[in-house]
Amino acid sequence: MDFVLRILDDPALFRQQAYVAGRWVASSNGKTISVRNPFDEAEIGYVPACTMEQVDEAIDVAKAAQILWARLPDRERSDRLRAWYDLIIQNQDDLARIMTLEQGKPLSEARAEILYAASFVRWYAEEARRLNGHVMRPDENRRVIVLKQPVGVTAAITPWNFPAAMITRKAAPALAAGCSMIVKPSELTPFSALALAVLAERASIPAGLFSVVTGPAREIGDVLLRSPSVRKLSFTGSTPVGKYLMAQSGETVKRLTLELGGNAPLIVFDDADLDVAVQGVLASKFRNAGQTCVCTNRAYIQNGVYEETCARIVKCLESASGGNGMDPSVTIGPLINEAAVAKVRLHVDDALSRGARIIGRELTVLGRVVLPIVLADVPPDALIASEETFGPVLPLFRFESEREALTFANATPFGLAGYVFTRNVSRAWRVSEALECGMVGMNTGAISLASAPFGGVKQSGLGREGGAAGMEEYIETKTLHLEM
Repeated sequence: MDFVLRILDDPALFRQQAYVAGRWVASSNGKTISVRNPFDEAEIGYVPACTMEQVDEAIDVAKAAQILWARLPDRERSDRLRAWYDLIIQNQDDLARIMTLEQGKPLSEARAEILYAASFVRWYAEEARRLNGHVMRPDENRRVIVLKQPVGVTAAITPWNFPAAMITRKAAPALAAGCSMIVKPSELTPFSALALAVLAERASIPAGLFSVVTGPAREIGDVLLRSPSVRKLSFTGSTPVGKYLMAQSGETVKRLTLELGGNAPLIVFDDADLDVAVQGVLASKFRNAGQTCVCTNRAYIQNGVYEETCARIVKCLESASGGNGMDPSVTIGPLINEAAVAKVRLHVDDALSRGARIIGRELTVLGRVVLPIVLADVPPDALIASEETFGPVLPLFRFESEREALTFANATPFGLAGYVFTRNVSRAWRVSEALECGMVGMNTGAISLASAPFGGVKQSGLGREGGAAGMEEYIETKTLHLEM
């Protein structure tokens, strides 16, 4: 644990306590959870396994803090969020180091995520000043006033793959709208969340308005679900867990935002700019070692450019290097656990047994590090065609016609993201509109911005994060009728 403090410019950012109701606390029963580096299993530190009573306390204090926060002028809420943003930027190197230690992604990717996380705080700091209702005049003697009011106490359950950005994408709009938030981070990556809480406290975000409760997901989640004081829950994670949360939220009729699993198709047409397409494939597939919900899980390449596209992708991946994310030369970090490695092996073996072939590097597993692997001529009945791999395996499928590509792409219960590469503008629009997903990258593998809505359809979830739509998720609309 001491080695973590030695590599940080500000060791105070590394906290082994939960941030509950404005206080830094241990678990009231003394229990802790060990946090380990996924690369070598070295213990980084530990965090409290918060009790149900501590979660209840966080909810009670959040309720009182939210009432006072909502009364503040929009400008003051905006200024405090802006101060939080400034502190994140000032401490970005330390935040990146903490993230790489607990999550494993290369340090360069961790820095990029910190900047991405900060962008949500900045964007919603500005949006806090634009929380405007409006007045209607339906007839001479009546006025209708539409008010925008905060939902109240909110909660977020966040994943391990983006341990900073998935928090700010939820907390920033909640706070901007006048809500309070209780965050339950993944027990695999809690230190990024706690470091953000340190900076929120320094930015004068009021005590109790933003809590980070650490501990077992099921126990903490059930407290949040059953509490009538928690009016909204935002969750990023697997579809089975999302379904459970959705069912349990019915008892208290909570508002929900769910970003669930994906099975993103990427389509490259014969008329695509292959330089652009290949870079889009690499960007959308191998970031975070393929451990992203929007990463390409199925790449459909039209026959006319299939072989050339395969060759270009393999060539680009020759220089990929795997290892400890703290090593600046590493481009692929470890997978999060042994189960993730096992799933990669399962999907590769299954595809090969059905007639697929490996092109380029053979399957190379070094501990939990899996180097990028490309599978060609994958049949549509392979497991990897229907299941999300969450690892650096790129399956390439052939197709003949636009209609065939869309049939393949939409043959899934999921619908988070999709990608289309073509020089034909009409085709780009036509195919993008026909894809059954919430977001489409047209000639790009990057589809997430603080200012743009993010979310899926079908079993990939409901609601949106980011942009003005993300703010609306934390707002209630009240209508006042005045007879003159």
